[in-house]
Amino acid sequence: MKRVLITGGAGFIGSHFTRLLVKEGIYTVVLDKLTYAGNLLNLKDLESYENFVFVKGDIADREKVEEIVKEYKIKAIVNFAAETHVDRSILNPEPFYETNIKGTIVLLEVAKKYGLRLLQVSTDEVYGPVLTGYADENYPLNPTSPYSSSKAAADLIALSYFKTFGVDVVITRSSNNFGPNQYPEKFIPVIILSLMEKQKIPVYGNGRQKRDWIYVRDNAIAIREVLFKGRSGEIYNIAGNKEIENIELVNKVIKIYENLTGEEWLSTLIAFVKDRPAHDIRYALSTDKIEKEIGFKPTYPFDIALSETVKWYLDNLDWINTIKTRDFEEYYRKNYGER
Repeated sequence: MKRVLITGGAGFIGSHFTRLLVKEGIYTVVLDKLTYAGNLLNLKDLESYENFVFVKGDIADREKVEEIVKEYKIKAIVNFAAETHVDRSILNPEPFYETNIKGTIVLLEVAKKYGLRLLQVSTDEVYGPVLTGYADENYPLNPTSPYSSSKAAADLIALSYFKTFGVDVVITRSSNNFGPNQYPEKFIPVIILSLMEKQKIPVYGNGRQKRDWIYVRDNAIAIREVLFKGRSGEIYNIAGNKEIENIELVNKVIKIYENLTGEEWLSTLIAFVKDRPAHDIRYALSTDKIEKEIGFKPTYPFDIALSETVKWYLDNLDWINTIKTRDFEEYYRKNYGER
C-alpha cells in the first residue's frame, strides 16, 4: 500500500494525514471537491514533493475516481471526504446524505472492482449519547442528527461490502479533533476567533455537554496505523482519553489566550445560547481494541496541544482571512487550473 488515494485530503484531518504519509515517502494522491471546508492552503507545504499529487473532483464521480486509481496505480483509499458539521446538517440534511452515503458507495464499488483496501473515516457520533461507561466497537448505533445518521449508514454499507463481496474494508471512529487548520465554524476555532474579535462566545444550553478530545496529529497517526495494521472488516475507536465539559473547555481556551496575549477579563464574552435540537449530552469511546491490536495510544498532552492550537491561530491571521474571503479558490485556479 505504497500508493494511497486520500479523499477529502484538503480538509482539516485529511490534510494532516496527507502530510504524514507524504513525508514518510508514500506516494499520495489527494482528491478533493474543495467545498467550503476544503482548502489547498492546508497542503501548500507539500507542493514540492514528487510523491504528492492533487486532483480536484467529487468522490461521487465514479469515472474520475477510477481514472485516478488506474493512472496512479492506487492500492488503498482513505476516505475523509464528508460533510461533517452537525449544525449544517440540521439546516440542510440533503448534501450530507449525498456525499456521505452516495460518495462512499462509489468508493466501495471502485475498491471492489480493483481489489483495494478502503479505510472509512467515521465518528464517535454514530453511537449517539453515551450516558455512562464507554462505547466499544460493538456498542449499538444510535445517531441523532442527519450528519451522524449519514455516517452510520455509510459505515454499515461499508461493512456489508466486506461481508457480501469480501472488499477489504476497515473503519475508524474518532472523538472530537482539534488542532491547526481546523475550519472556523468548529467549536475550538469559534472560541479562539470570538476572543480575537472580542465577540460573544456562543455556548449551547448550559455548557455541561461532555466530549472526548484528540489532537489531530495523534488521530492522523492512529489512522495510518489502522491503514497498515487493521484487520479487514473491523472497526477501531480512536480517542484522546481527555473528557471535558464544553464550558470547562471554553474557560481553558480563554485562560490560554489571556496568557498568550496579556489580555484579561475575557470570560465576560461567554454567552449561553439556546441549545441545538437533539444535542447529545456525552460521547465517550473505549479504546481497548486499538491499544491491544494496533498498539496505539495518543502521545500529545492535551493542555500543551491546546495551547499550541491557540497560538497557531494567533500566528496565522492570513490563513483565517483567506478562509473568510475564499481567496484560496483563486489560488487554486492560478496554480492548478482545471483537470
